[in-house]
Amino acid sequence: MDRADAGGRRRIVTAGSVESAEPVGAAPGGLTRRRRRRLFLGGQYGLFAAAVVLVAVLADWETLRLNFANWDVARSLFPDVITVGLRNTAVYTAVGFGLGLGGGLLVALMRLSSVPPYRWFATAYIEIFRGLPLLLIFIFVGVGVPLAFPGTSIPGGAAGQAGLALGLAATAYMAETIRAGIEAVPKGQLEAARSLGMSHSRAMRSIVIPQAFRIIIPPLTNELVLLCKDSSLVLFLGITLEQRELTKFGRDLAGEQGNTTPIIVAGICYLIITIPLSLLARRLEARQRRGQR
Repeated sequence: MDRADAGGRRRIVTAGSVESAEPVGAAPGGLTRRRRRRLFLGGQYGLFAAAVVLVAVLADWETLRLNFANWDVARSLFPDVITVGLRNTAVYTAVGFGLGLGGGLLVALMRLSSVPPYRWFATAYIEIFRGLPLLLIFIFVGVGVPLAFPGTSIPGGAAGQAGLALGLAATAYMAETIRAGIEAVPKGQLEAARSLGMSHSRAMRSIVIPQAFRIIIPPLTNELVLLCKDSSLVLFLGITLEQRELTKFGRDLAGEQGNTTPIIVAGICYLIITIPLSLLARRLEARQRRGQR
């Protein structure tokens, strides 16, 4: 019979004799699984440390500081980088997200509709605008709309054009996200509401859609982060100096001063927006998982 003592060693007892004991899980070479894992992790840490040391030794830190982290150049960007670049980026993102959220809800309901033409239109819209590069959508809004509708202009100027372009693309992605959220709500919720005398539209509006939005808040937050970065394509709309977003602002100042520090500052401003949103998305996902237990 086999017995394991407190030291994790196995004794093999056969016909009153005890054979030599050996550690549980030992490899043929004598290393346990835990020991092999520690050696593997130690090797990975050592490789990472060697790469860091190699970069630190070979890099020209003085040249990097002068071209990418020049404090005098960075200081000259304020407060315009905040009052112009960061503000416009936030405005373009907010307008695009609002249009995308409203349009996404409408297209998602059309996608789930029992009326075939609605479903056909929603399906075609989603497939087309999810497949087109965002740059082409910006060009279409900036050039195609004025040519297609002469004498008309999009309200809001550059903010309206940027918001429309971002909203057209975001609608396709948000529509699928909202549709998935609606379908994730148990059908018994809708059936219970109908049994209480509610109409289908009122049950969707009061019962199903609020629960669906609670489910899809994390992916919608991720979509907001993507829109913030995609707003950099607004430069293809031919904006003025006061309408520049962060990427255009940093690119122009880098060309004027012959230094790439403005681009680094613009990148840091993007991180000021996106990192809190990413942390919020992860926190909402964790909260949603706890609520499902």
